[in-house]
Amino acid sequence: MAGLAALANLPAAASSAASQHRADVPAGWPLKPLTLIVPWPAGGATDLTLRVLCEEAEPLLGQRIVSVNRPGAGGTLVAPALKAAEPDGYTLGQLPITVFRHALMNPVAWDPLKDLAPILQVSSTTFGLLVPAESRWASLAEMLDWARRNPGALLMGSTGIGTTAHLAMEEILLEQGISYVHVPYKGTADQMLAVASGQLMAGVNSTGFAPWLDQGKMRLLAIFSAQRSARWPGVPTFSELGFPRSVYTSPWGLAAPRGTPAPLVKLLHDAFFTAMHSERHKAALARYDQNLDYLSTQAYAQAIVKTVEHEKALLRRMNLLAVPST
Repeated sequence: MAGLAALANLPAAASSAASQHRADVPAGWPLKPLTLIVPWPAGGATDLTLRVLCEEAEPLLGQRIVSVNRPGAGGTLVAPALKAAEPDGYTLGQLPITVFRHALMNPVAWDPLKDLAPILQVSSTTFGLLVPAESRWASLAEMLDWARRNPGALLMGSTGIGTTAHLAMEEILLEQGISYVHVPYKGTADQMLAVASGQLMAGVNSTGFAPWLDQGKMRLLAIFSAQRSARWPGVPTFSELGFPRSVYTSPWGLAAPRGTPAPLVKLLHDAFFTAMHSERHKAALARYDQNLDYLSTQAYAQAIVKTVEHEKALLRRMNLLAVPST
């Protein structure tokens, strides 16, 4: 994809510039409040944890950080907003993975690899494979074995076509050559109700499933994280079960408009790095079963390149890729 090389080269340039004298930083910067674009509704888990993160970063920057919610389009409205903003360090955005996936699946007027400057990765989410509490399957192996013997009979749901839940589920079933019926839902509540009631045989979702597990209405067969969850230590990861590529955590970070001076990116990185490791912020993430998942500016940019290439290949196999391959 166009822009991959440019994005991969950004961290090195940023690191070099940040090592120079801070003469490139305006005196007293920041001189006014900063704006953080949050591409989700106010009051949701990510919005609430971001507000805590900003409150922890404010005294480090010496200015308020004002959250502006722009929900809709699967969290992708942050991209055109950042593209249109001045690259002066005063406008930031929460960058969900859907920004990159949406640009692979749809023609858009912005390029997330050209128009955005990564600052740091902050957090990620636990995704899991769930079945009704009364399901015949007590393990992933049992479900896959049944699905192989009953082609096209497995009825599974996700939170929508092209979502992390959908891609995570699709990759495993494609690899196993298993045909199934995919049922997309608009949100977690409807999908979890369908799993708990037995309308679906199985479903993949993020940790919005926790209350349903706590109530004993469904069973968690495996999670898509790299390591076992502290909350559900008895549940294996897909990597443990023989699917090492099936790590899906929908990581997110912070970004600025492309062209933001590297010394400002460095200052923002340092402030949010300290803020994200505060006990208050870590407690907020834990409250919503999110994980602290830090990556530096350089590592975050490299992870984005790797993620885009992986998802481009998977979306091509699913016939969902809407951009020419390169």
